[in-house]
Amino acid sequence: MRLTSVPCHPIHNLLLPNSFISRFTRAITSNQKSCKCVPLQTTTIRLTVRAHSVSPTMVKAIRVHELGGPEVLKWEDVELGDPKDGEIRVKNKVIGLNFIDIYFRKGVYKAAAFPFTPGMEAVGVVTAVGPGLTGRKVGDIVAYAGGPMGAYAEEQILPADKVVPVPPSIDPIVVASILLKGMTAQFLLRRCFKVECGHTVLVHAAAGGVGSLLCQWANALGATVIGTVSTKEKAAQAKDDGCHHVIIYKEEDFVTHVNEITSGQGVEVVYDSVGKDTFQRSLDCLKTRGYMVSFGQSSGSPDPVPLSALAVKSLFLTRPSMMHYTITRDELLATAGEVFANVASGVLRVRMNHTYPLSQAAQAHADLESRKTSGSVVLIPDDAQ
Repeated sequence: MRLTSVPCHPIHNLLLPNSFISRFTRAITSNQKSCKCVPLQTTTIRLTVRAHSVSPTMVKAIRVHELGGPEVLKWEDVELGDPKDGEIRVKNKVIGLNFIDIYFRKGVYKAAAFPFTPGMEAVGVVTAVGPGLTGRKVGDIVAYAGGPMGAYAEEQILPADKVVPVPPSIDPIVVASILLKGMTAQFLLRRCFKVECGHTVLVHAAAGGVGSLLCQWANALGATVIGTVSTKEKAAQAKDDGCHHVIIYKEEDFVTHVNEITSGQGVEVVYDSVGKDTFQRSLDCLKTRGYMVSFGQSSGSPDPVPLSALAVKSLFLTRPSMMHYTITRDELLATAGEVFANVASGVLRVRMNHTYPLSQAAQAHADLESRKTSGSVVLIPDDAQ
């Protein structure tokens, strides 16, 4: 009789007692009709499973190792692993550039750790999904805006519940040009202060990415729109975007002009993304019980405001963040859906005036900070051009 050993194969990462596990030695006769099992003299056997290891993918990304000017944006190789539970991996096609990216680069907003990859908005194609994930599949075109940070990369890992499906009727470059800015305009106009027909609103930086959309949307809602800009060229754009009155703030005092337009009554709401240079005088433009909505600070942080300054006309002041208006999945989908609907209907027209390779993000930042751009600015991954 010949003995043939049949090894015990590990199948679980468990400690199993001898009462449950035995290794069998099969005695096979020449006619294969008899066999016997002989338990090993072992008290405990440790079984292990080796997880399938996948080599990290190397992708190009912009990295920030220290705070500073555009020069701190470095083009580097980074490792990208596989998506975990609830995550997807996305290959970015178009990346939106927003002033919040500059705030993180300069330290106005604090990044969680260094180095970090900036960027809060992108459109791309799903290349992998985490285990057990439903509702998303490889090949889906998705977009996200507002977080998590990390869009300045060829590929990134994202929470699946933070992305929205991109309507096939809207070009990805249009979506990346408008999603974050459009969602910002939505909560500013529809929820921070609900603009209605007959209201008069003041929009600073009216030719900027968000400002352009605020003017178009407020006009469509029936409001009288006053916009401030820095040049005659931007004044022409703001006029085309629905501004009824455009003020070139370098040539005239906007407070005086607003009072003339409103016959001294002031405006219901000011949307101010400029900050330090405009904040105090914006309060002077408000009517009694008016709303001061400060949603940016491109010129620096405003000086502190004593409560007594608001009491003069019983003013309301808010410093909102889009993340607080898209906390739930339903809020996110509703906000993005309204933006997409207004793009499809023609209420919102995207001014995508500037495109840069992702590797040249530093130049894009410099141009945006120096007010050389108007409308939306996007970055295109170098491998997608």
